[in-house]
Amino acid sequence: MWRIWLLFDPRRALVALFTFLFALALLIHFILLSTDRFNWLDGPHKARAAATAAMPAAMPAPTK
Repeated sequence: MWRIWLLFDPRRALVALFTFLFALALLIHFILLSTDRFNWLDGPHKARAAATAAMPAAMPAPTK
């Protein structure tokens, strides 16, 4: 295992690894925020309330 670190500079490799993992974590969190189920900022009820408000009211039955 120590021979791998002779090929790569540990400082550069670890900085690159941590940068990649941070970018991946941000990407995963933004994907979760875009869903209705896992949006912990707006909550799950806001999307359902907006969907119900967009539904048209029921039409009355025609009279003869």
